Amino acid sequence: MTIIFTSNSISAQKKDMMIRISEIEIYPEYLSQYKGILKEESSASVKLEPGVLAIFPMYQKKDSTQIRILEMYEDNDAYQSHLKTPHFLKYKTSTVKMVKSLKLIDMDTIDPESMKMLFRKMNE
Repeated sequence: MTIIFTSNSISAQKKDMMIRISEIEIYPEYLSQYKGILKEESSASVKLEPGVLAIFPMYQKKDSTQIRILEMYEDNDAYQSHLKTPHFLKYKTSTVKMVKSLKLIDMDTIDPESMKMLFRKMNE
């Protein structure tokens, strides 16, 4: 089940920002291959798509088959556009047999004013 919420509390230019956490479980025998494909897709998305603000893949330390992805899009249009890109379609079709479960959780920000500062610090 997917529920989409957009943030109306962010400044006017970012009022429609879409933030999502993807919870993905990978079959262990595909883990290495999946991580390589995901790394390629997330890098291409941020590099090539102006509306993709972040796609940050992570895995649980205690169970590396448990993948989490923080996704941030300028708005829902940017997300819809992302779903049609060649790199996303390649990721989706080449990993479908590797995914044991997928849960998409749409989020909203608690402190939108700090977002610019928090992410800017990573470039210092």
